[in-house]
Amino acid sequence: MTIKPGDSLPKAVFTIMTPEGPKTRTSEDIFKGRKVVLFAVPGAFTPTCSSAHLPGFLDRIDSFKALGVDEIALTSVNDVFVLDAWAKSSGAEGKITFLADGSGDFARALGLSLDLTERGLGSRSQRYSMLVDNGVVRKLNVEPVPSKAEASSADALLAQF
Repeated sequence: MTIKPGDSLPKAVFTIMTPEGPKTRTSEDIFKGRKVVLFAVPGAFTPTCSSAHLPGFLDRIDSFKALGVDEIALTSVNDVFVLDAWAKSSGAEGKITFLADGSGDFARALGLSLDLTERGLGSRSQRYSMLVDNGVVRKLNVEPVPSKAEASSADALLAQF
């Protein structure tokens, strides 16, 4: 079953990189009592993710913050070290929170996993964006074509506020 607006996010544990090294952060830590924009990409450093999806959110941080968003977070089925390297190389470090869903448990719990085995990528997350308010999904935009970042773009989500 796929998550939809009005549903609460499932409990999850993500790995984030800190100055002291990898640490875990729970979904409750991230979403409870807060307004969070969460977007997911199939893979760090992949073409559409790097050239369109992440930059759109990075460029519109101030617009989201002006609308009361407490945090912008990205999740991907990658390990924390890959996501940390991507955060640093993209200029998003310290601006967007990179949540490693290394085993894809969160993507599966949402019903938004994607099988890219034929492309050598294994199980990944579908591309999406959502607005989460106090742990409840208020807006959800799942990209119908994984190689595009249109329906799930920062501009598409901003237009829904």
